[in-house]
Amino acid sequence: MGFGDWFKSALSFLGLYKKKATIVFVGLDNAGKSTLLAMLKNSATTTVAPTQQPTSQELVMGSIRFKTFDLGGHEVARQLWEQYVTNSDGIVFLVDSADPSRFEESRRTLQELLDNHDLATTPILILSNKVDIQTAVSMETMVQSFGIQHLLTGKGGSNLRSDQRPLEVFPCSVINRFGYTDGFKWLSKYL
Repeated sequence: MGFGDWFKSALSFLGLYKKKATIVFVGLDNAGKSTLLAMLKNSATTTVAPTQQPTSQELVMGSIRFKTFDLGGHEVARQLWEQYVTNSDGIVFLVDSADPSRFEESRRTLQELLDNHDLATTPILILSNKVDIQTAVSMETMVQSFGIQHLLTGKGGSNLRSDQRPLEVFPCSVINRFGYTDGFKWLSKYL
């Protein structure tokens, strides 16, 4: 290892060198995955058609270069998730908090990710989207509906065991541009 490689390695260890990470965006259809990615890329809200096939793009946030995959959320598209999530550095799971009628389906979908042994230490950021809509349930209600309160590792992100998966929920509104930035800051600690 030359001095240049050692220097980059030392800076990376200290979190001072640009990191690269592959992040997969998943969740049921209409949760806001494509809208969030469009917002992150273009800083503008746009009308986004439902995702029919996986799409990829690169984003830079702070000192991290993300290669993102937007995977469709409809039932047929979910069959493709495993080939993407098992090769990812982190997962962003979006939930439509204004549609509690789909919580059980979303909970089962999240549970499949949590049960996947290949993802045992992969950080999962859950964004409880659409909290600005009047029918949205509280984050606490969503967490209880999903039965994950005992799995959450805290927003501070310290003192995790090496075999423990970072998992946390952040309320957000993609359309009104709040909440998801805190979630990405949390996720970046584990990349």
